[in-house]
Amino acid sequence: MSDKKIRVTQIASGNGRKPGQQATLIGLGLNKISKTIELTATPEVLGAVRKVAHLLKVEDLA
Repeated sequence: MSDKKIRVTQIASGNGRKPGQQATLIGLGLNKISKTIELTATPEVLGAVRKVAHLLKVEDLA
């Protein structure tokens, strides 16, 4: 398993987006603008982040 971490910050609202995008944000643990979380960079998480990348800011952590 990879111990690589990413920091994800929500920069735009999920309101008015497709239901799948709103559910993806909630699944990632994001529900408010400016909320930041650190996640392990698994293929599942990276796929979810890619799905809503236009609503997020992603940073790699060492």
